[in-house]
Amino acid sequence: MKNINKLIQPGRVHRSVYTDSEIYDAEMENIFRANWVFLLHESQIPNVNDFQTIRVGGRPLIVVRKGDDDFQVLLNRCPHRGAKVCRNSSGNSKTFTCPYHGWKFKNSGKAFVIPGQDAYGDCFDKDSFSMTALPRVESYRGFIFGSGNESAVSLEEHLGNARKYLDEWLNQGGDIRVSNSVQRYEIHCNWKLIFDNAGDGYHVPFSHQSLIQMTTLRHGGGDMQYFGSADETEMKVYSLGNGHSVIDQRPEMYKTSAWNQQRPQPGRESFESNVRSHHSEPEKTLDMAVGAGMNLNIFPNLLLIGNQIQVIDPLSVNKTVLHWYATLLDDEDEELNAIRMRTQEDFPIMGEVDDAANFESCQEGLESMPEIEWVDISRHMNDAEGAGYDNILTNKPTSEIHSRSYFDTWKRLMTEEPDSENLEV
Repeated sequence: MKNINKLIQPGRVHRSVYTDSEIYDAEMENIFRANWVFLLHESQIPNVNDFQTIRVGGRPLIVVRKGDDDFQVLLNRCPHRGAKVCRNSSGNSKTFTCPYHGWKFKNSGKAFVIPGQDAYGDCFDKDSFSMTALPRVESYRGFIFGSGNESAVSLEEHLGNARKYLDEWLNQGGDIRVSNSVQRYEIHCNWKLIFDNAGDGYHVPFSHQSLIQMTTLRHGGGDMQYFGSADETEMKVYSLGNGHSVIDQRPEMYKTSAWNQQRPQPGRESFESNVRSHHSEPEKTLDMAVGAGMNLNIFPNLLLIGNQIQVIDPLSVNKTVLHWYATLLDDEDEELNAIRMRTQEDFPIMGEVDDAANFESCQEGLESMPEIEWVDISRHMNDAEGAGYDNILTNKPTSEIHSRSYFDTWKRLMTEEPDSENLEV
């Protein structure tokens, strides 16, 4: 594999980090296996013995709720011949049965029924054929993360300064639950092109020009207009350490009324009338129906945009699935949640298509023209990047500090030798 240290240089990265399959394979090992990765939200498996099958870093997994705050994550592979044990996307079960030869496992992974076990002889050890579990599974305020690295730092240490913004994201409306449905984009690009864009405030007035123009022509302005002169606003991008970052739009989004900046939704007028008639703090309630005003990026695969959860699922060096999950407020009435859902239909339908087209275009350019070796990430690099509490770095919203910072973490993880003794077999 290429020398990783030479591929990440001040203000630029080598094209091969997006195109080299050997580098991609190392990422799946060093970042998606040996690091903390987001799995799912607790509300997606609300009851004991609920499970959901997912894929993270190319590895099929089964996430099981064992108790109120107890979760088990199994590698979805039969220890017999390698078939997927569970073929259902979700359900509730105390056991899993491999469809190939009928081997049966408790949802802890322990093997307990092996048809024709006598054929294996007297020395057969059934316990040695139990399913493999991730050694580290932790939850932070409903967000479940896992790691294949027994010696990984605690989840709170991994999240670090991102916890402050995750808390604020949740506190904007209260505890959430995730919608049962998901919007799935299969994009022909490397997963890092998506992560790059998640902290990019530079592209908005150009990539999403048609959406902004439509809003201006039909409604006289609204959401995202302030990105046209983003560097002249009070918005900031913050590098939070460990590869995490946030674009904080709240100074502009909430300058007057976040609710008034939204594009029209079905039922908007009657909802607003009802809120203003029956709520003591109508503006606060109305703002709970719109986005939280930040793009919070938790390395390597969790993105919070508005009120939605995005999960990055790499398939290969040049193919990635991006999952969009809508969220509902757990303790609020259905009318508020209905408007919140209408708001969340907006950008994934009218804006994400712009981004996906850019990601695929970038991938094509990186793959097809090897004589152009470097990708530039130097915007605002020469500006003073202020360090606030806990050494959080700040810069203007169109700065590329997000990419520069997460690639520092990427390089560290890619050059560390995973402790094979502490990784699950």
